Amino acid sequence: MDGKAVRADGLGRRVVITGMAGFSPIGNDWPSIAANLQAMQTGIRHMDDWAEYEGLNTRLGGPVAPFELPAQYTRRAMRSMGRGARMATRASELALADAGLLGDPLVGSGDMGIAYGASAGEPDAVADFGNMLINKSTDGLNANSYIRMMAHTAAVNIGVFLGVRGRIHTTSSACTSGSQGIGYAYEAIRFGRQKAMIAGGCEELSASEAAVFDTLFATSTRNDAPHTSPRPFDAARDGLVVGEGAGALILEDLQHALERGATIYAEVMGFATNSDGRHVTQPDAEMMERAIRSGLADAGLQPEQIGYVSAHGTATDRGDVAESKATHAVFGSFTPISAFKSFTGHTLGACGALEAWVAIEMMRAGWFHATANLDEPDTDCAPLDYIRGQARALQCEYVMSNNFAFGGINTSLIFRRWAD
Repeated sequence: MDGKAVRADGLGRRVVITGMAGFSPIGNDWPSIAANLQAMQTGIRHMDDWAEYEGLNTRLGGPVAPFELPAQYTRRAMRSMGRGARMATRASELALADAGLLGDPLVGSGDMGIAYGASAGEPDAVADFGNMLINKSTDGLNANSYIRMMAHTAAVNIGVFLGVRGRIHTTSSACTSGSQGIGYAYEAIRFGRQKAMIAGGCEELSASEAAVFDTLFATSTRNDAPHTSPRPFDAARDGLVVGEGAGALILEDLQHALERGATIYAEVMGFATNSDGRHVTQPDAEMMERAIRSGLADAGLQPEQIGYVSAHGTATDRGDVAESKATHAVFGSFTPISAFKSFTGHTLGACGALEAWVAIEMMRAGWFHATANLDEPDTDCAPLDYIRGQARALQCEYVMSNNFAFGGINTSLIFRRWAD
């Protein structure tokens, strides 16, 4: 691979990924995730404790596989962390270790920053403030209540725990929190503001987040058959399933990575983000398409050069139709596509990071997972090359990962396979 540190278009530095880690409902490391993807085994469960919420229709969720935190996660260190922030911080620590940068002077030098997000902070902390407003009492509040509740709690806790002193982008944009985190990290390095960035997103599973979509009649109610939902792009889909997780990627200036002999997983080639400017919850295929085309333009690529598309694929009625039409407008019916959310549910702030991680790992391995539960594509969806039934062996140089969020926020990321 060409080791020139400046992009071929002359517009900034080249940016590579040197570390990746995360937590998901189908595994907390790539070998575990890969095994479940190959076996078509999802992580969706019946959430028994949600029965206590009157009026909540869905009982399906995607909890993260069990994990333990090492000794450095003391009670004192975690007092400002909710579950999401704990997953985010540990994922970031593991990604730094994977990159060979854990404990490196670069981390605290000011030349490394953070771009990390979530939809919101800890739901229990939000409830504590809600209790104050409803019951006119501050019982349950303490000095860390707001730190756990604030939307940028994950980014701040990562920075404090790891001693990161560079810039922080706190991306709280619902389903594009993780993908915007990666994109803004890429831009910070590309234009010389930082040498390296911790990027990604997280979310913890909560009945309150399921209720957000339940009130919109957008959740799956296949409560007696958890492994048959969600069903992205399928004619029988009945809504999304909420999941949880955290993903962290270490982005680095290519020259810096080469000089220290780092393992390079992929190059970030392009990023685009825009907003519909029309409706808060109704997807807009035209602006989705524009984001995809802008990502290609940023990478200097043509549609036919993309070998695989990681779909947002929420399994909602209008969302899948709009996304499929936007994708078809750019790629036609020839580019393989599948949806990771079919295995994990919608991990909200984490999905962009987890899906980027998985897409990169699959590109390196030469195979791509199928969409679980996609038995019969909806005829209202565009005729794409949906990967169905089993994983597909496929060698390609470029992959695209797309995400679309409430508020009409759209993102597209493009990664290039790194060959020594």
